Amino acid sequence: MNWVLVVVGGMVGAPLRYLTDRAVQSRHDTVFPWGTFTVNVAGSLVLGVLTGAVAAGAASSDLRLFLGTGLCGALTTYSTFSYETLRLAQDGARLQATLYVIGSVTAGLGAAFAGVALAEALWM
Repeated sequence: MNWVLVVVGGMVGAPLRYLTDRAVQSRHDTVFPWGTFTVNVAGSLVLGVLTGAVAAGAASSDLRLFLGTGLCGALTTYSTFSYETLRLAQDGARLQATLYVIGSVTAGLGAAFAGVALAEALWM
């Protein structure tokens, strides 16, 4: 049963990632990968809230599998982040590549910590 939760979560997360990426990127006339940045930070926030909720006993392990492993696993994308960073650097946009790495890691960790803090405020 566990694998079904992961699969169904992934079936939601993958198209959500694609649609969000396209919607965000279409609003920016730049080579900076705002779409991937957005889904990675949003996924970090969701995973932070979920982690805090599980720690507080407010979320089940089934929800963790569905949302955390399935949805967030498919929503966020380290491989695309890596590819886009490499592409920026190869295209001569080294400053943007550097800012992308620093911004993604900082914003992702910040979102995860904020999510845990939010969950603690709500359920602890």
